[in-house]
Amino acid sequence: MAKQRIVAELGRPETADETAARKAAASQRYRSSKTFRNLVAAMLVCVAIVAVVYLGVPRGTPEEPAAVDVDTAAASAAEAVGHAVLVPEAPEGWRVNSARIEGGVWRVVYAPASGFVRVSQALSVEDDWAAQELGGFAPTGTITIDGIEWDEYDLAAPVDNISYAIATDAGPDTIMISGAATAEQVESVADGLGDQIQALRKDTP
Repeated sequence: MAKQRIVAELGRPETADETAARKAAASQRYRSSKTFRNLVAAMLVCVAIVAVVYLGVPRGTPEEPAAVDVDTAAASAAEAVGHAVLVPEAPEGWRVNSARIEGGVWRVVYAPASGFVRVSQALSVEDDWAAQELGGFAPTGTITIDGIEWDEYDLAAPVDNISYAIATDAGPDTIMISGAATAEQVESVADGLGDQIQALRKDTP
């Protein structure tokens, strides 16, 4: 007759049901610990993969965007539309963000230390084009720069981030210089455009 093992906690041999229950509990504990170890291992693998990707991807300082040549862009625009366009100059240190024709408007956008200044030459538009662009605001005064009289728009509330603008006619075109900028910054771009605007006016049939 086989000798039965006495279980200390019970003070007697286990019954068949108790033995089965004990083995089932031990198996459950083993499976649980194995699942936890697998989870930890999977997490470590994921962390390792992320580290490899992060360390393996080259990083560095983004390249500066290519400089925009306003003279070249203006020549191409004038040839495309068959019409002379302004070639504005900005104070030293200002970056040119863009210079292109957009929807019948020749635009040059400058970036001073903060904000922006945009020169727009709307080709053959209605007289109220500038007011339409500025949300219907009427001029708040006039100002003369380099022999050209400009309508002045000192906006009480910014329109499309524009807080100040000046506009004048150039034959069938309307010239507007605007931006998130001070009046001095806008006017500094207008200074020197007098001869070009006069030439556009003379070329009008």
